[in-house]
Amino acid sequence: MTSTTRTTTATAADGDDLPRGLVGAGIAVAAWSTGTILAKYLDMDALAIGAYRFGVFFIGLALFMRTRGVTFSWNMIRNSMWGGLALGGDIVFFFSAIKSTSVVNATIIGSLQPVLVGVIAARFFGEKIRPRDALWSIVAMAGALVVVTASTGDGVRSLRGDLLALAAMFSWSAYFIASKESKKKMTSTEFTAGTSLWTAVICIGIGLPIGQDMSWPNASNWGWLALMIIGSGIVGHSLMNWSLQRIPLWVGSTFTLFIPVASTALAWLVLDETITLLQGVAMASVIGALAMIVVGQTKQPTTGATTAAVVLDAPTDSTSDASTGIDDGTA
Repeated sequence: MTSTTRTTTATAADGDDLPRGLVGAGIAVAAWSTGTILAKYLDMDALAIGAYRFGVFFIGLALFMRTRGVTFSWNMIRNSMWGGLALGGDIVFFFSAIKSTSVVNATIIGSLQPVLVGVIAARFFGEKIRPRDALWSIVAMAGALVVVTASTGDGVRSLRGDLLALAAMFSWSAYFIASKESKKKMTSTEFTAGTSLWTAVICIGIGLPIGQDMSWPNASNWGWLALMIIGSGIVGHSLMNWSLQRIPLWVGSTFTLFIPVASTALAWLVLDETITLLQGVAMASVIGALAMIVVGQTKQPTTGATTAAVVLDAPTDSTSDASTGIDDGTA
């Protein structure tokens, strides 16, 4: 009787969490797109940006957890290690890349992330990608590639920037996978806090030996950093990690294809970069294809296998506040 009740409850929660997870992922990728724009205004070395951004973000999350009765522990640091190493690598590589190339060009290789994550999600997580969803994913990917390759912005290009972006793509993919796996050991808030600490330490540990200026930011830089922490950090990372525990891994990864669309739109609004007619059509195709994927996900029935997965994977000693998108951290 108890087992049946738990299974029914888990099934209902899963059906309710999926739409929220989709909305959360959408908001997260929109927030992430602001990071590439804000980085252009920061008069700081790339690793200094990562160190201060994630260092302050970690402190804020640790204090938030403390107000909820949870103390950040060594166990959380250990459990978030792989995700932290992956995110740290992504920050090191990606922000170094956009210092060497245009905003839109730095995202082109990153747009290929769904291919790698999709293969891993199907092979190791048992996720089923329907042919129709695969088709819409290809449409979205093609649109994203057109958006960035058709750029008529500042024209800055470099092989070094492309290689850094490639390394960032692999690291970014590993971060998503680690986030998905983390629900077996910790809440999404604990995972986000742990990976933020790892990232800050990595940026400092690499930045100092290679001669990056890690000095205290001036008032202007602190202002831009604060916006980046709120947008890409609180809204982006916290909400995506929360969402990845409720939606398929491949869907969360595919949502990142919206980042170059939003980044290009912001570059047009803020940096006065030009959007061509071809880019406009491609941006519309990305948005349309992602919308079709969302519609397809919300119409899928809950299967017995999904129910079993929810019962097996759902933490029994933690709860989450779905209305805010942040776990309560009790574990």
